Amino acid sequence: MSNLDPEVLDDNPEAVAVEVVLALPQRQQVVSLTLPPGSTIEAAIEQSGLDFNGAGITVSDENVGVFGQPRRLQEEVRAGDRVEVYRPLLIDPKQARRLRAQSQG
Repeated sequence: MSNLDPEVLDDNPEAVAVEVVLALPQRQQVVSLTLPPGSTIEAAIEQSGLDFNGAGITVSDENVGVFGQPRRLQEEVRAGDRVEVYRPLLIDPKQARRLRAQSQG
C-alpha cells in the first residue's frame, strides 16, 4: 500500500493498515488508513471520509466486501485488506445476456 506512512506503523506495531475504495464509472478514490486492532469494516468505511451517500451508494451488509469477497460490516479488517463498497447494478446480468443474445441474432 503505497500511501501508508511507515512511521505510523512503527509507532503502533499492532496497527492494521487497510485501503477503502470508492469506485465510480468516472473515477476511483482510494484512501489508505491505519486502524487500531479489532476495527471493523464499518469503522474503516466511516474513517475513510469517502462520501458514499453523495455517490448514491447506501452502505449495508449486502454491498460490502474485501478483495471482491462479500463481507459483513461488523467483521474485523485485517492488515492489507482492500475494503470495497459495491454500486448497485444498472441491469440484471441475466437480462444483459438476453439482450446481447437478441442483438446478435
